[in-house]
Amino acid sequence: MTQYQDTQPMIELNKMNKWYGDFHVLKNINLTVKKGERIVICGPSGSGKSTMIRCINRLEEHQAGDIIVAGRPLNDDLKNIEAVRKNVGMCFQHFNLFPHLTVLENCTLAPLWVKNMPKAQAQELAMTYLERVKIADQTEKYPGQLSGGQQQRVAIARSLCMNPQVMLFDEPTSALDPEMVREVLDVMVELAQEGMTMLCVTHEMGFAKEVADRVIFMDAGEIIEENTPTQFFNHPQSERTQNFLAQILSH
Repeated sequence: MTQYQDTQPMIELNKMNKWYGDFHVLKNINLTVKKGERIVICGPSGSGKSTMIRCINRLEEHQAGDIIVAGRPLNDDLKNIEAVRKNVGMCFQHFNLFPHLTVLENCTLAPLWVKNMPKAQAQELAMTYLERVKIADQTEKYPGQLSGGQQQRVAIARSLCMNPQVMLFDEPTSALDPEMVREVLDVMVELAQEGMTMLCVTHEMGFAKEVADRVIFMDAGEIIEENTPTQFFNHPQSERTQNFLAQILSH
């Protein structure tokens, strides 16, 4: 398992709550993630998994409790929000690439505009990560010319171009055809092995067993259970966890 590199948590959620109107979507979430730790978050649809990780880089705003990322509290201070977003990469279910930009342009956009990097340096950086996700031969193509698996690998490369300390994955394989899932998971496994701090919302239980330090099960806006993969899969404590695993592992 991962050797955590220092004592300060990378992410802290303390009694974090979120509402959509009257709907209490996240209820008193407490979670501490160490540097280099890999967390897989699972649970039924509508359990608050995606909302929770979207709060970690302020794509969603929480209403109560604390979120602290790399020592910075996520509050209404725009400087803090900007600093956190520079340190936190995110990959979505539907890639979110710019369709009118080439693969290379998608990857250089943020380094150029957010980090004011010279163009040649941004392109060199982008090529490094495109090679790493094994798609460097597609740089001049547009997203629409790529398969779903290729697009998701470009999306991962684009996030890595900001040199994030944390990667958030929101069901990164659920929109893919089954034969493309593995190529994306392989890239994520590689990142995990290199010590990237990762939070991943996924139903890919094989991935959880392979790379997770902890598996978290959410239901109805609460963290119901968290444990090592071995304990989580072999000895689930909560009846809700047991029912969920029985359903998902039987498919």
